[in-house]
Amino acid sequence: MDDAGRGPWDEVPRGLGLVLDEDRGSLPYALIHGEALVACAAWALGESGVDLVDATVSWEGLVESGEDLVLHDALCPMTPPAFLAACLERARTTGRPVVGVRPVTDTVKVVADGAVGPVVGETLDRDDLVAVASPLVIPAAVLASLARRPSPDLARAVADLAAAGHPAETVEAPPEGRRVSSPDDLRLLDALTARSR
Repeated sequence: MDDAGRGPWDEVPRGLGLVLDEDRGSLPYALIHGEALVACAAWALGESGVDLVDATVSWEGLVESGEDLVLHDALCPMTPPAFLAACLERARTTGRPVVGVRPVTDTVKVVADGAVGPVVGETLDRDDLVAVASPLVIPAAVLASLARRPSPDLARAVADLAAAGHPAETVEAPPEGRRVSSPDDLRLLDALTARSR
């Protein structure tokens, strides 16, 4: 720190961070290690070095800030702060959106409309697929080019960015950065991260 009490983190814009919990039912308020998922996600964002803002901040306010925006899904509550910071740094370096992803482990089939109903087709190669996790980092210049706030559904937001000419670079999130979608997923994540507490 210098004489004014500033550290090296004050010299670079920190970026703004939003925890996304809308349209996710009550799961963001379930507990992991005694804390609500949304609280864990907010803590991770804060520890990553970004400035937390809430959903009441207007879209215009976010754009006018001139800051990069980190969208963090409350259903990825144990994403390490270092990974969030690395995604922000990657987006700053490349000028492109960056999204955390996890490998697909389930079998995925093609389903098509048949004459009498749906027809199950070929199995897709899992190596060609990823599951969107968190975060989605949107550099300030890209943010300024968007007509509206990105969807709170990160997979939809990534697709919308690609359609607007801003394809996101994917970065594999660590196992603890997985997204939960059910109480069973939450129990698994709780067990996976119990030692890291």
